[in-house]
Amino acid sequence: MSLVAKDNGSPSFTAAVALRITVTDINDNCPTFSPDSHLNVTISGDSPKNTVVAQVKAIDPDLGTNSAITYKFSSKVSERARMLFSLDSLTGSVFLTQDLQSDRFEELVLKVLASGPYCSPADTQVTVSVFPRAKEEPTIKIGFIARHENQTLLLAENEPPTLLAVLELEGNTGLEYLSLNIEGEVPFTLSHQKDKYLLSNSRSLDHEERSEYHIFVTVQRSDQGSVITISSRVIRVVVVDVNDNPPFFPVSLYELEVEENNQPGELLQVTASDADSEDNSRLTYTLGQHTDRIFNIDQITGQLYVAVSLDREKQSTHTIRVTAQDSGAPALETTITVYIRVVDRNDNAPLFVMPHFIFFVPENAPVLSPVGHIGVTDADEGENGNIVMYVANSSGPFAIPNSKKTLHTISSIDREMQDRFEFWVIASDNGTPIRLTSSVRVTVYIEDINDNQPKIILPVSNLTCLTVSPDTTAGTTVTRVYAVDQDTGLNSELTYTVINQSKPFTVDSKTGNITLAQRLQEPDMRMHNLFIVVSDRGKPSPLHTAVWVNLYVNDSLDACHLDCEPVEPPWPSPTTAESIGCPANPESINTPNQIHVILFVGLGMMVVSISLFVGTIILHRRKKRSQREKNKNENEVPLKLLDKYYSDE
Repeated sequence: MSLVAKDNGSPSFTAAVALRITVTDINDNCPTFSPDSHLNVTISGDSPKNTVVAQVKAIDPDLGTNSAITYKFSSKVSERARMLFSLDSLTGSVFLTQDLQSDRFEELVLKVLASGPYCSPADTQVTVSVFPRAKEEPTIKIGFIARHENQTLLLAENEPPTLLAVLELEGNTGLEYLSLNIEGEVPFTLSHQKDKYLLSNSRSLDHEERSEYHIFVTVQRSDQGSVITISSRVIRVVVVDVNDNPPFFPVSLYELEVEENNQPGELLQVTASDADSEDNSRLTYTLGQHTDRIFNIDQITGQLYVAVSLDREKQSTHTIRVTAQDSGAPALETTITVYIRVVDRNDNAPLFVMPHFIFFVPENAPVLSPVGHIGVTDADEGENGNIVMYVANSSGPFAIPNSKKTLHTISSIDREMQDRFEFWVIASDNGTPIRLTSSVRVTVYIEDINDNQPKIILPVSNLTCLTVSPDTTAGTTVTRVYAVDQDTGLNSELTYTVINQSKPFTVDSKTGNITLAQRLQEPDMRMHNLFIVVSDRGKPSPLHTAVWVNLYVNDSLDACHLDCEPVEPPWPSPTTAESIGCPANPESINTPNQIHVILFVGLGMMVVSISLFVGTIILHRRKKRSQREKNKNENEVPLKLLDKYYSDE
């Protein structure tokens, strides 16, 4: 049978579970006798004590104790009948309590009651006709062939038809009309051969159907068309049980649920029955060979125990094989299955796959850009293992939308403002009765993109002019171009390139130093305008800044000053391009009276330039030092990252 649940959705979904219904017996039936159960029997007046004269049998279709039947005589049975006969309360056998010595005919009526638990008794009737004892009548002599004991035949069940005994008449006076017959319907036959009778079973017998038979053999005589019984004898046959019934379980599969973290103790009582008797029905319960030591069973009662506390996360189901074995030879056994499902409890907090997550995201990434997946698991099931995640005390640019496991940006990020973020992520399950949480540290490094042009510190403007003495030795660094880039890595590595004709000066592409390449000649006594482009190495496209460096070769120490900026050539362009110079102020050239003024002005500009240069370096290094102090309490990152993010270069 199946139980089906169906929702009203579109499309609808269904779920089904198998139902097993075991009908437990209740005492709803009482013992009954069949309508033709009334018996009429005859016995001889000289029948010996303990002679079984009849057997009654009532039926109760219930099981176990509900089908127990007790037999007794009705209170209406006469005192004479009670004195002569007794009734076995369990088997329903009616037998003589004394030796009969009756010389007259009498008829005794025995009303038998069959009672069951909480039932009104059923009744039947046995009419016993006692014939006068015959004087020197023939008697029955029994020669046992089959196994016997104390004048009782012992016949194993399931035996095919077998010769059990040979019966003879003793004391026969030669009257040929005497014969032996079996009264009633029993699975035995008498076959007449000459002056002997062969007693056999007509079919194989079943101990579980009936364990004992009483064969009433009578000596009968025909007298003028009527048959008269002149003597009888009862042969008792016990059907010996053989172990032909294996143990029986009412169900082949037991299913139960046990909550994990349970206390060791009783789980389930399994009970089998065996239709055989004595040792053949004595059962022993054992667990299968491959069953672990988590469970054990009482070998006598079948009580199943759990020996330890169960952990669903280690093993969610257990399948146990229980065997019931009888004590017969050979022994028979039956095995059933016990299926145990361990019910989950919320005893596992979310577990992050790493103790510290490190991610990289480029600056200026679009809002809601994915940063990285934060791996987390929960060994519980259902709502106990359903995880929600969020950033703890977050005022930063990161969040976990919809409580999923992917970290996203929620605002634009500028690496030059902050190049690293450190925060905690909380994971919580939806378990009951309480929710369990875990946290993990997350570090996000902001990767630089080339979004800052080089910034030229020296010279301070395109109008700056420096006087170079004609006596300057070749190889002397006369000045330098100094620039900085707020980006990092290749994005901040600068290259200095002179665009126009620079002879007799050269520019170092890495340092920006401007050096006199050769001895100055007469043609070099003039203004030299060097158009220098400062480029970073950013990808995919480098950024540039340009500046004019104005060098005035003059044998005086007069200060140099430009009234207008040189005209910028198109760039990038071949290095052969000629610059279009801007004439120096005539008042500042070759005026003897102004030599000292120009000298002081030039020295002042140089001092200002050097001060700006040194100040810029100091501020830059203070910024880096402050950033290092801020991150002292953070965990160490790989050496390559330290080199990348904290280099002073």
